[in-house]
Parts: sequence; C-alpha cells; structure tokens
Amino acid sequence: MRITAQRLNRATLARQLLLRRQPLGVADAVRRVVALQAQQPASPYLALWNRLTAFDPADLDTAFAGHTLVKATLMRITLHVVHADDHPAMHAAMQPTLRAARLGDPRFTVSGLRAADADALLPELLEFADRPCTAAEVEAWLGARLGVPPKGVWWALRSFAPLLHTPTGGPWSFGSRPSYVAAGTSPASGGEAASDAHLRTLVRHYLEGFGPASVADVAQFALVRRSRVQDALKALSGVLERLEGPGGTELFDVPGAPLPAEDTPAPPRLMAMWDSILLAYADRSRVIPPDYRKLVARSNGDVLPTLLVDGYVAGVWRPVEGGIEATAFHRLPAETWEGLAAEARSLVPLLAGREPRAYRRHDRWWATLPGAEVRVLPGR
Repeated sequence: MRITAQRLNRATLARQLLLRRQPLGVADAVRRVVALQAQQPASPYLALWNRLTAFDPADLDTAFAGHTLVKATLMRITLHVVHADDHPAMHAAMQPTLRAARLGDPRFTVSGLRAADADALLPELLEFADRPCTAAEVEAWLGARLGVPPKGVWWALRSFAPLLHTPTGGPWSFGSRPSYVAAGTSPASGGEAASDAHLRTLVRHYLEGFGPASVADVAQFALVRRSRVQDALKALSGVLERLEGPGGTELFDVPGAPLPAEDTPAPPRLMAMWDSILLAYADRSRVIPPDYRKLVARSNGDVLPTLLVDGYVAGVWRPVEGGIEATAFHRLPAETWEGLAAEARSLVPLLAGREPRAYRRHDRWWATLPGAEVRVLPGR
C-alpha cells in the first residue's frame, strides 16, 4: 500500500487527537498519545487542552499528585509525562541511550568514577530517594558518600537512574527547581538484550500514536540506534504492516490504526511549546514545512509554541496583554483567523487561572521572527 505525505499528516493528527478533541480522561489521553514533552511545565497542560473536550487542568494536577501520570527523563533524553504503568518499560528501553549519553560525558568522567561505580551507587541512591529530595539534598548525600565533587555525578545519575520528578507546586505542578523520588522499580538489569525486549513495546506504542513511520522516524523519536530499531521491527514483523511512503520510503504501522483520507478537515490549533508532533519524526516535514523548521526549532533546542493550520505549522504564538499574539509566516484566510480566535478565547481563561504569561521567558525569540501577519487574538 502506498501512502501520500498528506495522508501521513492526517494519520498523525488523528492518532494525536488533533482532528477533533476527545472526551477522555487525562490518564487515558496520555496513553493514547504515548507521551507528552515536558521540559516546560505548562506544556503538558496545553498539549491536553488541545486534545480533550472540557479539559480541566485540575485533573492533571490530581494525576500528578497521585502518580497516575509521572514525569521523568525518557525519550530523546528529555523530560516526558507518561502513564505510570508505562514508565518502567519505557525507562528500560531507553537505558542504553541514557547511560551512553551520560557515563561517557566529561561532566561525569572528570569525577574519576567509572560506569561500574555509578551502577554500584544506584541501589543506595534509590534507597535515599524513597521520599522526595531536592537536587541540593542529593548532591550533599553524594558528596558525603563519595568524597568527590558530586555535581557531575548527580547530573549523570539523575538521567539514567529510575527517578521521577515529584510535584513541587506552582501553577503547573512542577516548578523550576525539581524534586526527585525513586520510581519504585529496580535498576535495569540484563543488559541491552533485556532493554531490547522493552524497546519492542515502546516501538509498537510509538506506531500506535505516531505511525505510520520509518526506521529513521522511530530512532529519532526515542534517540536510539537505528540498528536497535531495525531489530525491534524485525521481531514485530508478524504483527506489523508495511507501507510505501513518499519517495519509496518503507513505513511500518499497526493494523487497524487510523488512516484518514487526505481531504479530512484539520481545525486550527495553538500548539504547546515542544509539542511532541514537532519532534517525533526524522522527517519533520510531516507537520513542519521545511522553510519554517529553523524558525520554530531554535538554535538552543527551544521549540516554540506554534500555530497549526490545516495540519501544518503556519506560525507561532505567545500570550500577551489582552490575549494571544499570533504571528503567521504566510497570509491566512479570514476563516482560519476566526478559528484561531476561537481557540484563543478558550485558551486565555485557562492561562489566566494559572499563569497568564506562560512562556514569557522565551520572548527573546520573537525579535527576529518574520511575520506576514501578526494579530492579537482577544481572550474574550
């Protein structure tokens, strides 16, 4: 079966609950979309607001407080919100990547410790972190335990140890100074072979939420070696479908997953900063026109909150006094502006109850952005 680029776009939107908002609870929604990128505390809330009918941010507060949903370093070595039941397998699948990225880094090796030393520390660290601990508390414990400067050691351990971020309060549950707690699972054992078994689970889950996708797409989503992805897909070959994508690219998918028609309407959306659909593919043209990629994905890794128009990035937005400032990179028709204005009227009250100027610390990027049209969409 051949599939066009436009149909791939609509498949992503359908599976990511962006063709129409769905009447789901927050925990079920997160499982449906696999994970929510969470470097910026407001983003999981805005990601779910884009996807759910009658989204109440208090429901997400409750899910975090009750550890139904958890925040941890996972795919792409970045912070994600995932369902607590999915965290152990995702963390185990990511272990080779997380370990290699940290234990070979000079910030860790300058301590004089080896990877085996870090592994030996894990059981004691998890015992110490059986209650929420600040970074300062963990560093003090490590310093006393090791007798060496702990900063680089803690930088490495906090990424690959089975640790969760715990809510610290504030408008979005998590503030700028994280607190950590043991995930309640043992450190991964069994080496890469055991990790690969969990990777197969992650790959299937990814295809359910983002497919159809290529080997390169899966590898980009998780930041794992393509050879591991190829092995996982080979092991799953009996339960996956193969398709031909644009340019003859081989794509993989789960049977029965949504594949809407090319002409399926896609409503406008005000997407969260670092929304997962912008980062889940090696071929980001699925949702970001190539000319716009460097405008929304900035040089330091920031991925700006975007306007999604007819399924594709068409500009950026930010909260300002009086509403939402929308900067379109090309001219938009009147009906699209009406749709974006309706989204702004829904979003502004949510922000007002939490943090009216969310993302303000990233305003510097707007100084150099081109804009074919810039409008302030009022919040009422």
